[in-house]
Amino acid sequence: MKYLRFLAALVLLALGAATATAAEPPADVPPAPPETQLLNRIVAIVNDGIIVSSELDTAITNVLAQLQAKGTRPPERGVLEKQVLERLVVEKLQLQLAESNGMSIDDTTLNSEVQNLARGNNLSVAEFRDIIERDGLSYATFREDLRKQLLIQELRRQMVGNRIRVTEQEVDNLQASLRASGSGDVEYHLAHILVAIPEAASPEQIQAAQQHATDILRRLRANADFSQLAIAESNGQTALEGGDLGWRSLGQMPELFVEPLKTLQTGDVSDLIRSSGGFHIIKLLEKRGDERHIMRQTRARHILLKEDELHSDADNRIRIKQLELRLRAGEDFATLARSNSQDTVSAAKGGDLGWLGPGDTVPEFEAAMNRLAPGEISEPVKTRFGWHLIQVEEYREHDDTEEFERNRVKNLIRTRKYDEELFLWLRRLRDEAYVEFRVDET
Repeated sequence: MKYLRFLAALVLLALGAATATAAEPPADVPPAPPETQLLNRIVAIVNDGIIVSSELDTAITNVLAQLQAKGTRPPERGVLEKQVLERLVVEKLQLQLAESNGMSIDDTTLNSEVQNLARGNNLSVAEFRDIIERDGLSYATFREDLRKQLLIQELRRQMVGNRIRVTEQEVDNLQASLRASGSGDVEYHLAHILVAIPEAASPEQIQAAQQHATDILRRLRANADFSQLAIAESNGQTALEGGDLGWRSLGQMPELFVEPLKTLQTGDVSDLIRSSGGFHIIKLLEKRGDERHIMRQTRARHILLKEDELHSDADNRIRIKQLELRLRAGEDFATLARSNSQDTVSAAKGGDLGWLGPGDTVPEFEAAMNRLAPGEISEPVKTRFGWHLIQVEEYREHDDTEEFERNRVKNLIRTRKYDEELFLWLRRLRDEAYVEFRVDET
């Protein structure tokens, strides 16, 4: 399953492929032959950049592969081309804005993300690279595509995410509301179609959008496939995923969806839902919830040696091995931690880290810790903080449902606010840009 998730991640990343602005050729370079110009003709002008046909073709190929993997029949070529090109335009606009703001993703950050992707699929970076190239992809291209997607994520974080604030009172209010409705733990798997209207739309534009949305709803009521219509007609961010919004609780989804959802049964499609952004249609795919959250916790302690002016990394590797030998010879862990560990907070407590849950430590530390039986001491473990020796004291199953639910509600509110602000920001970015489509030119 992890390998399948890995392949799916590659497909999603590939959706952002080929969004770099094509450079103008130097004046002393002769024009390309007509065949080359036709093969890589301009299909869109986006501000001072362009999108060429090879970029569009690559993106369409990737989307078709994704739809095939999901078993979804794609729309006709022209419809799919329009949706994919619009996505490329929006990505291009974001990359242009990031560049104008002096943003970039350095190689250190990129290499770290590649390592995380490989580690998440139980692969080394070399194995990860081999799989990419065995599937016919260029590893260098994959890295640059990943760099672009990371840059877009960072841009969105700065432009949208950093402005999102969630107060404790908002969390209290939503928790109370969810408990009162008896739906605090319930999650809904939704699909979504949006017929968008521009900012400051004229009455004629609003009426045209409503008529279009009404026609889509009529086809859905006549048993048209929701996923295919979303791919062909929706202006939503998940259009090319068949409108799939994933699993959301009532607190996570836009407020205008909450009331219509209460009357829907699994498989039902809503009436038109009006918002400032346009006309929405949602479909309830699945429903789940009302579960306790049990977390495995580990009581552990450690000794840490950090690189400094007096001790190099190589020195610390020798020192940590010497401490390991002393521990295995029977010396007391707490005593050695107090006198040797450079984690001053835990050293004062004999190296005690308290109860740790998943994600509380860096991956290398957590992986080594999870392999230990109670009382067992690890071999030296290297992380970005230095060299560690770890001892697990005990494990327990902890019911943290209350804390988990509060954090979940806070994240739901943040996600809902982020989604709403991102939609408005992207719409403004698109509306204020100069975009000229040339996809029908030969």
